[in-house]
Amino acid sequence: MSLSFDRVAACYDETRGGERRGREFAIDVLRWLAPGTVLEVGVGTGLVAASVAAAGTPVFGVDVSPEMAKRAYARLGPRLALGDARALPVRGACVDSVLFVMVLHVVVDVPAALAEAARVLRPGGRVVTIHAAPEPEGSDLTKASEPLEGVRVARPDDLAALTTAAAGAGLTALHEGWTSPYTVSRTPHQAADGVERKIWSYLWGLDEAAWEAHAVPAIRALRALPEPDRPRRTTQRHRLTVFEMV
Repeated sequence: MSLSFDRVAACYDETRGGERRGREFAIDVLRWLAPGTVLEVGVGTGLVAASVAAAGTPVFGVDVSPEMAKRAYARLGPRLALGDARALPVRGACVDSVLFVMVLHVVVDVPAALAEAARVLRPGGRVVTIHAAPEPEGSDLTKASEPLEGVRVARPDDLAALTTAAAGAGLTALHEGWTSPYTVSRTPHQAADGVERKIWSYLWGLDEAAWEAHAVPAIRALRALPEPDRPRRTTQRHRLTVFEMV
């Protein structure tokens, strides 16, 4: 099963940029969606889907997490279903676009997810993805967090892997680019709190030894930075890749 975000549903919006980030990502994807109905896979709390719907596009959502879907319901109403990206509860050839926003890295099998996306698309439909790790921009938070590099696994949603999976699903590459840059603001204390609360999925499976070896030194280094309550602002962007069903 794809990774469920039940455990962080209550704090997801506040730690992932909230409605502002949803609007920013929606602006990036709207120009690439095919006319008609959109299915967002890994809809989460509905941040992006709600902004896409507000632009006049019919949006449906699927998520593996009941707790995340409950929050999406407040934004989208009864346009949601529980389901895994690798076995969508949707009949074939019934939507015009499939949208993945920062979700493919927590899907166990990216080729299977792309194959399912291709199955539910109508001819001429599109798969629009925001994916891969953010383009790096260093700060003293980055340096202090270096002990965590030892537990960050290689992401399965980099451009090469995604393109290969899409080709295997019969999808043709239409666009390779980037999202618009967006600003992230975080203090050292907030960054340390985030590690302690395990808000990032790569921390969830750490055993006690790995936690002591990697997380604890990062938390200490972050809290030891000067002016620990001063926000550090960095600019990030992610890959935006679009495929088409010919």
